[in-house]
Amino acid sequence: MEHNVKTSIVATTAVPAAAAKNAAARTPALTPAAKWALASLSLAMLLSSLGTSIANVALPTLAQAFNASFQQVQWVVLAYLLAITTLIVSVGRLGDLIGRRRLLLSGIAMFTLASVLCALAPALWLLIAARAVQGLGAAVMMALTMAFVGETVPKAKTGSAMGLLGTMSAVGTALGPTLGGALIAGFGWPAIFLVNVPLGILGFVLAHRYLPSDSGGTKAADAGFDKPGTLLLALTLAAYALAMTMGRGSFGVLNIALLLGAAVGAGLFIVAEGRAASPLVRLVLFRNPLLSAGFAMSALVMTVLMATLVVGPFYLTGALGLDALHVGLVMSSGPIVAALTGVPAGRLADRYGAQRISVAGLIGMVAGAVALTLLPTSAGIAGYVVPLVLVTGSYALFQTANNTAVMKDIAAEQRGVISGLLNLSRNLGLITGASAMGAVFAFASASAAHSMAQPEAVAAGMRVTFAVAAVLIGIALAIALGSHALASSSARRERAAL
Repeated sequence: MEHNVKTSIVATTAVPAAAAKNAAARTPALTPAAKWALASLSLAMLLSSLGTSIANVALPTLAQAFNASFQQVQWVVLAYLLAITTLIVSVGRLGDLIGRRRLLLSGIAMFTLASVLCALAPALWLLIAARAVQGLGAAVMMALTMAFVGETVPKAKTGSAMGLLGTMSAVGTALGPTLGGALIAGFGWPAIFLVNVPLGILGFVLAHRYLPSDSGGTKAADAGFDKPGTLLLALTLAAYALAMTMGRGSFGVLNIALLLGAAVGAGLFIVAEGRAASPLVRLVLFRNPLLSAGFAMSALVMTVLMATLVVGPFYLTGALGLDALHVGLVMSSGPIVAALTGVPAGRLADRYGAQRISVAGLIGMVAGAVALTLLPTSAGIAGYVVPLVLVTGSYALFQTANNTAVMKDIAAEQRGVISGLLNLSRNLGLITGASAMGAVFAFASASAAHSMAQPEAVAAGMRVTFAVAAVLIGIALAIALGSHALASSSARRERAAL
């Protein structure tokens, strides 16, 4: 089966652009049922991504409301991230085994009910526990939404569907701080959780009505579930996530110990998967250059995107002197562009090929990151907004094309776990970006307390941060070009052997 997956994906890279255009032209329009199914998947993606970023802005308010320290309230964010990071691959595989529809419905219901519990929590520890349950629901939604695309739309429309999901993911991630600030100011901190409830109910109703039924019955009894691999992966990812999030970017002995534990756990996981009769992750999949490259590029790109969310507000307030309202308005330009770019990007991927569009997106991100090191100090707000729009729009272009390239030809029984791995790479990029890029900014601005730094120091910190970001995207671009060259070479060998 792995050979068939590899061959089908490699062969896709050899399809000429003209053939892709003709295939897209022959594809019938989506049925109303398929459109409503995509609407339910879009809501699930929006909710899970929004939950990642919306709570950050509430931490000062929560510290005051519960009379707690920052170290205590930061677990409101960490509990959610840890639940997603540690479980997203496992729930993707579980969906492949027991049925994706029933698991997705359970995930949406769990996320919605946990949102109510978060809003009603009378104590901080109950809020943290409810956020962990909410994170489990989000892990299910993230892992299974992209896996459902292959069952709801024709293959030639995969890019367009991925574009829609990519738009919702980008909007949810980037819009969280702005929306969260507005809800807290108008209605109090419980509103950032209650806003999920009507959307969650609508998503559940649409998914229950329009998503295709699980075919065949469960396969869990026949295929088995890799419990040792699941436990090892969860512990490994938890150790890495804690190492990158504890200490607010300053690495101590505990952070180093956790990273070493994550490295040991990763080695043990690889050994265990090689011996398992029914592994959680089939390691042979990583021999495919498009899959492994897609995961690596996703992590690098999300690391850079997170830098815009972490560093941007400090630059706008510390160097340009904007108040909170104007910071929110400037930061909102990113999600607006992402919303406008995602669906057209999917159509471009369907028409011209996902690999070409992903490279174009990476080139745009490099240009935007370089511009962020040069323009803001000389052009003010416009010098920040224009490069930010370029980075965010190019990100939406890349993400849509990369998701399409990874998911388009995956065998049905592997869609859940591959979708989980793709979302895991994205989440690891977010976690790494929040920690590593924040640490770069703190070092370059020569101030651990960003609020105390001088405007010139803040500007210098941003220049260095986005210079590093440009290098990271350059690495992703090199990976893209190298993987495409390897895939093309493999395709030529396949054709020669026939």
